Amino acid sequence: MELSLLDSGTLAFLVFFGFMAAFIDSVVGGGGLISVPALLWTGLPPVTVLGTNKVAAVMGALTSFVTFAKSGQVNGWLIRRLFPLSLLGSATGVFLVRMMPSDFLRPLVTALLLFVLIYSIFKKDWGRDAVFCGMSRRRLLLSGLVAYLLGFYDGFFGPGTGSFLLFAFLLVGFDFLGAAANARALNFASNIAAAVLFSYTGDVDFSYAIPMGLAMIVGAWAGAHMALKQGVSYVRPLFILMTTVLIGKQIYELFRQP
Repeated sequence: MELSLLDSGTLAFLVFFGFMAAFIDSVVGGGGLISVPALLWTGLPPVTVLGTNKVAAVMGALTSFVTFAKSGQVNGWLIRRLFPLSLLGSATGVFLVRMMPSDFLRPLVTALLLFVLIYSIFKKDWGRDAVFCGMSRRRLLLSGLVAYLLGFYDGFFGPGTGSFLLFAFLLVGFDFLGAAANARALNFASNIAAAVLFSYTGDVDFSYAIPMGLAMIVGAWAGAHMALKQGVSYVRPLFILMTTVLIGKQIYELFRQP
């Protein structure tokens, strides 16, 4: 664990980008596209950046989850069954990523994100109205498997987890707002394992994680309230925008590799 005194400029930098990252992440995910480069800019080692970001992100993820839950948008019955599976999957992924490289997933993830984007754009009425009316035993088992696999993916690799979770909840009949709310719950679960493990191994600088995390609490609260106020008309285009940015980032990383 690292702990140091921050100058006012670095503190302001972390607070600003922490807020912006959580504002977006609280609805559709993708906040790491903002927070990770910001932490890298401060000069922290890459592994410490990942650990510090996860600890800060957990604070924002919890805030958005609680905000959506209080609004009644989270399906408590379903989340109580899927949350432990997402947590377990993430713990497994974090454990394995320390033993083997994860970049081999990048081409597959890029293709899947592209499919999610195209499907969401051309199916214009999809997710406008909620049609979820409960779970059959078979669908619940399948949803549990998806929760575990996406939790594993978040712990093992990560980029696009928010998009995949939101897409999965859309598939079972939630509208965009309900899908975003329930996706935040599972994303919070999958963030916990990584945050705990990075803290245990000492790969977290808490002097950076705490101020950024506090800013993320405010950003997540603001982002979730904006989504609740604006509804589907706000969530859908933001989802499409962030999925597009994620695809661009994965393609860039793919071609940048030697």
